[in-house]
Amino acid sequence: MNILSLLIFIPLLFGLIIVVLPSSLRAGFKYITLLATLVQLGISIFLYLHFQTGPDHAGVNIESQFQFVQKLPWINLDLGTFGKMQIDYFVGIDGISITMVLMTSIVMVIAALASWEIKSNLKGFFALFLLLNTAVIGVFCALDFFLFYIFYELMLLPLYFLIGMWGGHRREYAAIKFFLYTLFGSVFMLLVMVGLYLSVKDPNTGNHTFNIIQMMNPANYDQGSIFTLFAHKTILGMPARTVGFVVLFIAFAIKVPVVPLHTWLPDAHVEAPTPVSIILAGILLKVGGYGIMRICLGIFPDIASSGAYWLGLLGVISIIYGALNALAQRDLKRLIAYSSVSHMGFVLLGIASQTTEGISGAVMQMVSHGFLSTMLFFLVGVIYNRVHDRDIYNFRGLGSLMPKYTTFTMIAFFASLGLPGLSAFIGEAFSLTGAFKSPSVNGYLPYWMAICGSVGILLSAGYFLWTLQRMFFGTLSLKGGDIWKTALTDLYARETIALLILTILTLALGIMPSLVFGKINDSVVGLIHFLSRG
Repeated sequence: MNILSLLIFIPLLFGLIIVVLPSSLRAGFKYITLLATLVQLGISIFLYLHFQTGPDHAGVNIESQFQFVQKLPWINLDLGTFGKMQIDYFVGIDGISITMVLMTSIVMVIAALASWEIKSNLKGFFALFLLLNTAVIGVFCALDFFLFYIFYELMLLPLYFLIGMWGGHRREYAAIKFFLYTLFGSVFMLLVMVGLYLSVKDPNTGNHTFNIIQMMNPANYDQGSIFTLFAHKTILGMPARTVGFVVLFIAFAIKVPVVPLHTWLPDAHVEAPTPVSIILAGILLKVGGYGIMRICLGIFPDIASSGAYWLGLLGVISIIYGALNALAQRDLKRLIAYSSVSHMGFVLLGIASQTTEGISGAVMQMVSHGFLSTMLFFLVGVIYNRVHDRDIYNFRGLGSLMPKYTTFTMIAFFASLGLPGLSAFIGEAFSLTGAFKSPSVNGYLPYWMAICGSVGILLSAGYFLWTLQRMFFGTLSLKGGDIWKTALTDLYARETIALLILTILTLALGIMPSLVFGKINDSVVGLIHFLSRG
């Protein structure tokens, strides 16, 4: 088996083991899950270390950028006069994919450690957890659109049940809202996928194809076919390529989430258990950003270029709106959820700049936010598991009661507000650099967008520092009095290990951003060339 396939399906194998084991062994399910994520992390590190960069994997040839490729016939249908339908199991990773895969593997280990808090129906929880793990890794590795769509949809079912069965008091509402939002985008994505299939032919076989790499090449569009939508036709008076781009963008923007498609996120975060909140913020949001880069920009570079202003505008709105809403929150978890909306706005702004700096910054921001949001939601889970309360105004002076917890919280807050030397500073700085450079290079974004993005950093400093001052400084005062004082013990060894790992990663990326930039450079340069051609 190809090592990439092993990476994708290892969690599924461990999940099946949990399913067949008797419930009397439920105490061991969390250890099996942790082992699965550690094995997956080991494979991801191997792939990262052996991922090659340089002249052989750079340039305009998109196909040469993908490594560890496996392509096997999967579904074959003879359609008579319409030719043959062949869907391949086609996986591979480029520089952007490998960074997302490694980030995902690390976040899943932390989420597995956070799952110690789950006490009910352990078999169902950990089986769904590992199924979700397989789906997410599959999305980042799939190079066939049909396979990509299957993994993309497969994420939806486990998350629906993980929120709806193990969440808070309004878990059913949050789960259904999340399900409907995501399904709305996915249904129309399916229509565009079919349209692309009918528009593109594999030059080697002459058959229509779901191959994403072939879809990126304008020469593969069948100009003469009556079924071709995305070569020259219109839909309701609009160019079909514009409609296709907009539909796919909406599907991925829901995941990011981009304002105004974000309203599912705060509810889902507040009601989800800690490990699921970690996966939602640390990984799922990155699936949206990755989809915009891989699918929207890769297949429709011409529309991405002409619509860059609107992408940048949505990014700026998300930055400011998310930050202002975070300032207004009393619930600590809801505050961090809105901060995610704001920070992911930098991803969209960097992508919209269509500069090497901007897109590199967008990828770095996704990786950085993956680790920092994981750290923040893990910290919220620590407090909530002890006293079942997250109201910022019900805590004061925690620094004297929980010094280790306070130290890690300060690191997470300062890193998230963009303190130099930490990971978020690199991502935000490069995204803004790309936005400032864009007007002089290609004229896509006006300067005021970069300035507004900078204001978002100031607002993030406001809500993080204000929260730090209210909860951790001053005289100890707790709503629950002595009962809370007894319950609020400092970090356990498991919690300390998880937070220490995330702290080291945040420092490492802030000091050595080449850990990400060195891997993604070839892919980003190729994407920029693609966009300039569009």
